[in-house]
Amino acid sequence: MTDPANLVKEGDLVQLHGTTHKNHLLIMKAGEVFMTHRGVIKHDDIIGQPWGTRLESHSGHPFFVLQPGLTDLVQAIKRTTQIMYPKDIGYVVLKLGVGPGKRVLECGGGSGGLTTVLAYLVGDTGKVYSYERNAEAQALARKNLQLFGLDKNVEFKSGDAEQGFEERYLDAIFLDLPNPYDYLEQVGASLKEGGQFATLLPTINQVELTLKALAHSDFAFIDVCEILMRHYKSDWGRLRPVDRMVAHTGYLIFARSIQAQLNNFEGESDEYDND
Repeated sequence: MTDPANLVKEGDLVQLHGTTHKNHLLIMKAGEVFMTHRGVIKHDDIIGQPWGTRLESHSGHPFFVLQPGLTDLVQAIKRTTQIMYPKDIGYVVLKLGVGPGKRVLECGGGSGGLTTVLAYLVGDTGKVYSYERNAEAQALARKNLQLFGLDKNVEFKSGDAEQGFEERYLDAIFLDLPNPYDYLEQVGASLKEGGQFATLLPTINQVELTLKALAHSDFAFIDVCEILMRHYKSDWGRLRPVDRMVAHTGYLIFARSIQAQLNNFEGESDEYDND
């Protein structure tokens, strides 16, 4: 007997996953019809079905009814700008300690990839403040978050880092900007003491400038890393890496806000210590 809590309901966000073709995200609405070049599926044929059900379109093409995960949401959003990869987003939110009730700010929200994950993690008791000066990009981000039902956790704001941020005592700030080193004073003014800062940069030159600025600002415990990801073919009889991998996407920089400059600790090493 199927658990009623495991049945698709009207209003649910559904991922129709093809076996060998593109998947689609749909909000279930009674009476609606989903049309694709691989056939037609009625929403009424999905509502009431258990998650994981295999359905066929009117032309016989198979689809599985799945609940989308966070990576599915990030990768499926409509975009006009480059979005962060899930491999980078996952580490960023862990390092920043993003969770229920947290107040987090991002500047350079773009199409809303990172915004989606932040809004999901802070939940109804937290808040994401998303600053973006490109009105078109922000309108698309808002639309993406509305599709996922996460827009209520986000306050979209028009503006850029140069003018600073209205919020104070924030838990974390992420800058998706090419020159974060120019705005550390604005970041420090809005972070709580001990708050977390992070940014992602594509080139070594930008990293060097940011590290230099951090060294002369009220930040400490600076960390720089990059994350590489390699998938493997899932054929158990011919297990090997896939031909292509998601290698360098950017350098991640993390730092903590402090009360006063905390540089040049006696005996401190510049090398990363795992102990």
